[in-house]
Amino acid sequence: MSEDIDSFKGLKGNRSDCSKCSIQVLCLPANIQAEEFERLNTIVQRRRPLKRGDVLFSAGQKLDYIYVAREGAFKSVVYNADGDSQVTGFHLPGEILGLDALGTSKHTCDSVALTTADVCEIPLSDLETVAAQLPTLQHQLLRIIGQTINRDQKHIEILSKKNAHERMAIFLHQLSERYRQLGRSGDRFMIPMSREDIGSYLGLVIETVSRTLSKMQDDGLIRVNGREVEILNKPTLNALAHETLERLRA
Repeated sequence: MSEDIDSFKGLKGNRSDCSKCSIQVLCLPANIQAEEFERLNTIVQRRRPLKRGDVLFSAGQKLDYIYVAREGAFKSVVYNADGDSQVTGFHLPGEILGLDALGTSKHTCDSVALTTADVCEIPLSDLETVAAQLPTLQHQLLRIIGQTINRDQKHIEILSKKNAHERMAIFLHQLSERYRQLGRSGDRFMIPMSREDIGSYLGLVIETVSRTLSKMQDDGLIRVNGREVEILNKPTLNALAHETLERLRA
């Protein structure tokens, strides 16, 4: 985001108009009515933006809110008994955060901002009440939960593959599709996460991440410029990703 953080002072507690949100198509049903938007507006609030490295919620924290990333990106991080960290997921604009706590009512991970980020904050108790009265919203929430489970399953499938080249192909393919769902380019996009975060997520050391990206660039699959990636040979990259997943499921 280009805005200075100070320009957002006082935003916490402000209402957010869902019907005017550029990403509402991702987190709300397409056929929701105007009066239903208004009911949502009464519970959705805008939080003060977070800076890179800020924690949105922590492991063990009680589930009080569900969040929607309006701008910016987040990573989910878990820690073992020795304090070692593991990145278990990434969240882009329009995606819902906090669903990890639905089973136990306590968060199982830390959610950390990868960039300056702007989120909507939705009290869980209010969301449950409104969703019970709006079948379309209830259906959408179930769909999003299903997508989250599916993404977690694909992550497990990625980690079960030893080949770093194939892991990276799947990662870039899935990231491309998620950007496309945002209405943004799926062929040329920014990677908000660091090489170290990518390595932690894919189960690779940072040197392997860098070598793999360089090899894919040498092979003409992608072009890398800092954190910007351009997919040059989409059919080959997609085929590599899909063939790998099919073999893993066989």
